[in-house]
Amino acid sequence: MATPAATDNSSVPSLQLQPKFCFRSLQDMVPARVVLYMLSFSGFLVSFMMRTDINIAIVAMVKLPSTPTNSTEAQEKYCFVPPTSNVSEQPDVNITSLSEEGEFDWNPTTQSAILGSFYWCYILSQIIGGVLTQQFGTKTVFGFSQLVTAVCSLLIPQAAVFHYSALIVLRSIQGFASGLTWPAMYALVGHWIPSNERSRFMSSFQGFSFGIGLTYPLCGFLIAHYGWRIVFYTTGSIGLSWCVVWWLLAFDLPRKHPRITRSELAYIQRTIGNTVIGRKEMKVPWMSILTSPPAWAIGVTTFGRIWVHYVFIICGPLYMKTVLGFSIQKNGLLSGVPFLCSYLSSVIFCYLADYLVVHEILSLTNVRKLFTAVSQIIPGLLLLAIGYLGCEINLVLVTWFIAVTLITAAYAGAMANVVDIAPNLAGPILAFAQTIHMSASFLSPLAAGFILEEDTSLVAWRKVFGTAAVVAIGTYSMFQLCGTAEVQSWNYPDGKIPAKTAPEDLHPLSAKPLEKNNCESAVES
Repeated sequence: MATPAATDNSSVPSLQLQPKFCFRSLQDMVPARVVLYMLSFSGFLVSFMMRTDINIAIVAMVKLPSTPTNSTEAQEKYCFVPPTSNVSEQPDVNITSLSEEGEFDWNPTTQSAILGSFYWCYILSQIIGGVLTQQFGTKTVFGFSQLVTAVCSLLIPQAAVFHYSALIVLRSIQGFASGLTWPAMYALVGHWIPSNERSRFMSSFQGFSFGIGLTYPLCGFLIAHYGWRIVFYTTGSIGLSWCVVWWLLAFDLPRKHPRITRSELAYIQRTIGNTVIGRKEMKVPWMSILTSPPAWAIGVTTFGRIWVHYVFIICGPLYMKTVLGFSIQKNGLLSGVPFLCSYLSSVIFCYLADYLVVHEILSLTNVRKLFTAVSQIIPGLLLLAIGYLGCEINLVLVTWFIAVTLITAAYAGAMANVVDIAPNLAGPILAFAQTIHMSASFLSPLAAGFILEEDTSLVAWRKVFGTAAVVAIGTYSMFQLCGTAEVQSWNYPDGKIPAKTAPEDLHPLSAKPLEKNNCESAVES
């Protein structure tokens, strides 16, 4: 009996070692930068789910505005016969159901205040976010902001019933917390992502487009079947769940990551080199940032893009209900689908930008200017065209779709430029730029509410779209004149720009450095 026992014992170690070896090999196949990409993508997805859920929910929360009772007059100003008319006279395609009548009697100004209140404190927290990130790191700041936003989402239904002012307070708290996210994540990019991978990594920020694209159809379905309250309970619960995953997998610096391979760590340290130092090793040169034309160019030009973008994000569902007459489910689907495709377009734009730079077809500065122009000038003109397409529903939707898709080119343009000019200070620079450009996120709906106060017809919406087009095209000129991708001297503590890393030392995100790089093999051994 001793012989069988010996045989059994000898076979046990090999069975135990094999799973460990396979797990480690599988783990090594997934770079830590890829995990970071997925965390960034999902983080912005969840953040924007909690941010934009009210944009579609408020369509079902409020009562319809008064519209002309004369059918002929209504059809001249709207693309459907308003519900106040004989229901039997209404077409079948674009009807806003009488059952979708909301319970709150909030006028357009109040609605604009509710939708815009998120951004009142949002812009105030940008600088604070940059400072907090320098002190506590991205893991703590980003995670805390998501947690606060999720808790507030769960409380919104009770606040709305109590009084709209309570809803405004909760939205303001959400805005302050969410304002910390962008500076925090930009700072992480500076520490983790080499310059030739940044355009592609920036596509992870388009998780927000995916979040909007998922939120609108999901909310439309939930509202149609369960009522508007369930929307906030759903997004808040998702937010809380994401915080747990973030806390387990996110790390501020590559050298602090417990699962990163030695080859990947060596690659990051070599390619980023001395352009980035520890966050506590230097003070933020606020005076240099405040007097920097490239930093101002990023903030001013992005102001115009944000203005146009938030016409689609915030005002879009209202336009589809009050002018096009879509039901809540159709509204949610058509409002959301362009944003789902925006993620794919952002990946294409970012890869194209990297291709142009790596193959030296265009300089990095010209690439940033080209994609910024695509993201602002063309969408601005298309938005203007939408107002004059009238009730050509199919043309309106196609134009709408193209405009929203092109806006994402900004993530290979001005938004990526934040890390270009000062990778060591990406958080503070973004905080400064966002303080400027995110003011458009509440000014845009406030301007729309003012224009639509007395009239929500197609004629009034043309003024809304025209204003947005002028702002978008006008602000781009600042980036064309002052934008650059050159690293600024104040990125370094001593104010001196060190020698650049040789291009041949750089590898794409998907590369396997150990297979072709002798230096990394030496480090690994």
